[in-house]
Amino acid sequence: MPGTVRPSLQWYLDSLTSTPVWVRDERMDLVATNALGRALHAPMFDSPRRPVNNARFVFLEEEASRRFFPDWEQGADDIVATLRAYAGENPHDKALTDLIGELVTRSETFRTRWAAHNVRHHRTGLKRINHPVAGDLELHYEALDLPSDPGWHMFAYTAQPNSPTDERLRLLASWAATVDLEQRSGDRDQHAAPLSNTGTAARGRRQ
Repeated sequence: MPGTVRPSLQWYLDSLTSTPVWVRDERMDLVATNALGRALHAPMFDSPRRPVNNARFVFLEEEASRRFFPDWEQGADDIVATLRAYAGENPHDKALTDLIGELVTRSETFRTRWAAHNVRHHRTGLKRINHPVAGDLELHYEALDLPSDPGWHMFAYTAQPNSPTDERLRLLASWAATVDLEQRSGDRDQHAAPLSNTGTAARGRRQ
């Protein structure tokens, strides 16, 4: 089925436990991530909007995204320029056209940037993030195309060794592992609920 994440790809992402890695398509949907990549983008995943989409987060949740991305203006310009490049390459992609139409209609900041007609792709660079758990992070990223999944692009974030960001990224990895264990425990409790009189109480505690 198109858009399905291959198990081997997910296994590869999950094996990278010390590096935030995520995969997006050309509509800016986050289609796959490892635990640390999900933890890094926690505000996006906390949003009720689905699918998780970087462009919608930046332009339709501008207040939250400005807190998350200190260099918001540059990041917003980059997203618009990238979307314009993809739109030029795939003029018949209805889902992409619909996304652009939605953003033009609902976001004045997007509409203004879209009119500038900038086009560019970034394969490497520096991303600054103000994370609600880890604090200020300065991350270097590398982007790779996935030939077996046309239109999908994988991003890996790394920190300078022994830098404050490196230490904070390790703390974030520990936090992500704790959250994952709690979620797994919650899933087991939920599955066991029909066999137990404590199921309702357990679900109530998780709400």
